[in-house]
Order: sequence, then structure tokens, then C-alpha cells
Amino acid sequence: MTEAERMIGTPDTPEGDGAEPEQAAGQAGVEERPQARGKRRIAVLFAVAAFAYLLDLGSKLLVVAKLEHHAPIEIIGDWLKFEAIRNAGAAFGFGEAFTVIFTVIAAAVIVVIARLARKLYSLPWAIALGLLLGGALGNLTDRIFRSPGIFEGAVVDFIAPKHFAVFNLADSAIVCGGILIVLLSFKGLDPDGTVHKD
Repeated sequence: MTEAERMIGTPDTPEGDGAEPEQAAGQAGVEERPQARGKRRIAVLFAVAAFAYLLDLGSKLLVVAKLEHHAPIEIIGDWLKFEAIRNAGAAFGFGEAFTVIFTVIAAAVIVVIARLARKLYSLPWAIALGLLLGGALGNLTDRIFRSPGIFEGAVVDFIAPKHFAVFNLADSAIVCGGILIVLLSFKGLDPDGTVHKD
């Protein structure tokens, strides 16, 4: 330290001491950032899932109350109708003989998503998994609580395009989430936020 620095009162500290706290703070910030980012992504996942689930549940309650046992409602002529259908199979009416199996699969999907959520740092993956979770919960609710019985309940479908299977909003959420996951996989983006090129 020079004589001029002593005269104006500059603290006499050992060389390099001033940088260490800043480095330590910087290192702490680097360690804390991923964890905070992960919490935000988990919140997005559950927010998207809740939105998809509530939208599906509300639409089914409305369809059962207003449309079931009534004539279909034409939205775009013969090309798109709202028609209440009870579906014991998988999405879009496939595999009606395996209702219990599809119920178990839906429950397993929910468990897998819950486990993935612990390492979730990617926003697009959070949205995709949220759509899958909300859709799976929507159809699982039908299978548990609707007739003919627990784990054998028929799902309420009502969106009926021409020359296509009747489906519901939960099916739509599942398909959109699945397509998004395929696109993210092709781009090499993993749920933990890392990108690979292999």
C-alpha cells in the first residue's frame, strides 16, 4: 500500500481478501440457482396440470348435465359435433375390453411424472408433463368414480369430428403433451434442462 492510500484512510487488508467473499457469494449463487429454477418449473407443471384437469372436469360435468341423452349439437355442420358418449376404452375409444388395464396405466403415468418432477428444470418439459398429468388425472377420475364401477368407469367423450373417433379434452391434453415430448426429444432437450446432440 502506498503512502497516499494510507493518508486517505484506505483499509490495510491482505492482498486478495476482498475478492474471496465475492467469489464465495458467486459460487453460492451458482449452486442455489438450479434449485430455485427447479421449484419454478415444478410450479408450472402443476399449474398446467390443474388447468387441464379442471377444464376437462368442468366440460364433462356440463356435457353430462346438458348433452347426455340429447341430440348432438352441430358446431361446424357435419364436420364437428358435440355428442355425449361413454367410452370404456383408451383414448379415442380404442380397447374397450381393457378398461382396468388402462386405469392402471394412467395411474402409473401419474407416478412416473411425479418422480420426474424432482429433477425438472426445463420449462417446455414442465408444460408437456403438466398436460400429460392433467389429462391422465381427468380420465382416471372418470374410471374411478363413474359407472359401472370403481376402476371400470366409462370416460365421458363428447368432441366428435367427422370420420374420426369421439374424444374429450383430457385426450387432447395427453396427445398435445406427447407430441411436445417427442419434439423436445428430437431437439435433444432433457427434463433437467441439459441439451445433448447424440
